[in-house]
Amino acid sequence: MSSPTFADRDGFIWFNGQMQPWRDVHPHVLSHGLHYGSSVFEGVRAYEGEIFKLGEHTERLFDGTRTLGMKIPFSEAEINQACIDVLAANDITDGYLRPVAWRGSEMMAISAQDTQIHVAIAAWPWPQYFSPESRLQGISLKTAEWRRPPPESAPVFAKAAGLYMICTMSKHAAEAEGYQDSLMLDWRGQVAECTGANIFFVFDGVIHTPTPDCFLDGITRRTTIDLARARGYKIVERAIMPEEIKDAEEIFITGTAVEVTPISKIDDMTFKVQDITRNLMNDYDSLVRKHAIAAE
Repeated sequence: MSSPTFADRDGFIWFNGQMQPWRDVHPHVLSHGLHYGSSVFEGVRAYEGEIFKLGEHTERLFDGTRTLGMKIPFSEAEINQACIDVLAANDITDGYLRPVAWRGSEMMAISAQDTQIHVAIAAWPWPQYFSPESRLQGISLKTAEWRRPPPESAPVFAKAAGLYMICTMSKHAAEAEGYQDSLMLDWRGQVAECTGANIFFVFDGVIHTPTPDCFLDGITRRTTIDLARARGYKIVERAIMPEEIKDAEEIFITGTAVEVTPISKIDDMTFKVQDITRNLMNDYDSLVRKHAIAAE
């Protein structure tokens, strides 16, 4: 039996201040956000009934909408409570929440000053993005043809929907060649991130990660840096060139969806899952899951 689509599910979605049956939420097809990308979203995880870093995610949602000139008609406290309510309404313990804000259908043109700002929050069960087996073995990346744009060209520090178009194309291209995700460079040719995750490299026992000057400084990225420093690991944020990758002892990615996941292959280069990555995987699991089982 096939899995239900995201449009055809039981449960409830919080939509513009009210909890509504899942199948009854229907944004109009002429919504500005659908045609022009005027939409900002968040991805949030719940573990054992508790929403992880909810306040930080909601703050980033509001920062992103302000960047796009959109004013959410609710307070941050109201959105936080709505996330909690959605989790409870759908009886979810371990899951993923998707708050999203977008411009409505009052105007259909480049200018959209008078559009209503809609907000919805959905949640669904989701134990892990990659299977435990994939995480322990490491996943594979293919270097993308598309590149992250400079800050002068796009609102790169907002989690804006339009910025993910090149991510979808890049990931589809990687999957077509048997890889699980894409490694994206920036417009300068420096290593940036994956399609939805930040990336870290271990060189000579020191953790290096690209400076987030044209992509999101991820919430999981910052959490992992704190965990690494608590273990006494040195962290270096700097420009990393693709020709350096071959010398890495370990590579891992971080994100709300992927958590801390090792990388075993980039293009034709292979890497081993070693102690620093395993330790940070276990530390992150212990932080978010009270009953985490250590990776061997």
